[in-house]
Amino acid sequence: MLIGILQCGHYPDDLQRESGDYGDMFQRLLSGQGFDFALYPVVDDIFPADAEACDGWLITGSRHGAYEDLPWIPPLEELIRQIHAAGRPLVGICFGHQIIAQAMGGKVEKFTGGWSVGRQTYRNAEGTFSLNAWHQDQVTERPPGARVVAESDFCANAALAYGDRTYTIQPHPEFSATEVTGLLETRGPGLVPDALIASAKASLGGSLDTTAEVRRLTNTLKGISA
Repeated sequence: MLIGILQCGHYPDDLQRESGDYGDMFQRLLSGQGFDFALYPVVDDIFPADAEACDGWLITGSRHGAYEDLPWIPPLEELIRQIHAAGRPLVGICFGHQIIAQAMGGKVEKFTGGWSVGRQTYRNAEGTFSLNAWHQDQVTERPPGARVVAESDFCANAALAYGDRTYTIQPHPEFSATEVTGLLETRGPGLVPDALIASAKASLGGSLDTTAEVRRLTNTLKGISA
């Protein structure tokens, strides 16, 4: 099964030697699940021919906002709508979560409550789970037909499902403590409040429910469940 990774940003150059770029992280995360991958760095204006070029699709995070006036965002939104219309499986992470919501008629904006960084805990139908987060933007208005499948007091729309073929989530299952620490130390200062950087670093020793999230992503991409 061929999964197209629509890469919407680049991990900092000086950190890529250890972690790779965002496309590399997702290939590691989903290794062993029976997938092959095709990488399309849409942030660099490299797009697939159409929605049927791959069997399923994954949209990565980005340092950009979904609402920014960037030349690659409108064609990405159109591709998202085409993928959805074609019934191809689609998952989105962080920016991917947000741009899918925006493309489908929802609203994304900088959250008035500020940043969420480090290990965070969310609620879903199975109970609670924890993943690493790195975001200030949030989906503040859900698109028509989207249902909430995970939430927290800080992030009301932490994960959304659109039918049984599209699943999106705000936190980063591809981020271990290594990736979050790298971002805190390179992008964090002057952007994220110092006290929040300190608390985020302290949170990184906690356990993460990455395996369960990989199962959710895999099931969606294989058309088993959103």
